[in-house]
Amino acid sequence: MIDITANGPVWTITLNRPDKANALTKEMLATLANAVTEAEQAGAKALILTGQGRVFSAGADLDAARSTDLATDPVWERLSQAVKDFGGLSIAALNGTVAGGAIGMVLACDLRIAVPGAKLFYPVVRNGFLPQPSDPDRMRALVGEGRTKMVLLAGQKIDTETALSWGLFDGVEPVETLMDRVETMYADVLTAPRNLVTQIKRSCERQETDPT
Repeated sequence: MIDITANGPVWTITLNRPDKANALTKEMLATLANAVTEAEQAGAKALILTGQGRVFSAGADLDAARSTDLATDPVWERLSQAVKDFGGLSIAALNGTVAGGAIGMVLACDLRIAVPGAKLFYPVVRNGFLPQPSDPDRMRALVGEGRTKMVLLAGQKIDTETALSWGLFDGVEPVETLMDRVETMYADVLTAPRNLVTQIKRSCERQETDPT
């Protein structure tokens, strides 16, 4: 249900459970986290997260979430942190809508490119769950406090155009050329030393300040 393709310095990880809208089980999440960690250890320069079918991911498998502690399992945070810690360029190639806990790994990516019609929503209030711990902060860093509350508290489904204007998506590309667009985005990092890529990436990221 998770396909991993390592093509030299480019690793592509694909959610492959289209009959269930790529809903995530604990086993899938663990596989994803391990794959991202392996890409980092292998010194990959580009990491692509994408999905099969018309939905990137519906989030947690709700049957599993209701019958187990999946919604609060630390594997979600392990995955998003592994993506955040990746030293190369990480790109979410969103083949469709992203929802719920799946948003965590998407927010942790450096860039997010979506197909037309892709939506983003995180119905934690409706489903009676808390968002994953780092998700509100990462979303707030991109779109601000009020818009984060629009998603997490008001339960709004954010359409493609709004997500692009807010900065949740960094680009929109037809599904037929989505991966071609992604390829142009990581082309430069393949020719550069990885430590240079990492240094530039970290210099672009917001630095936390000590409140004291």
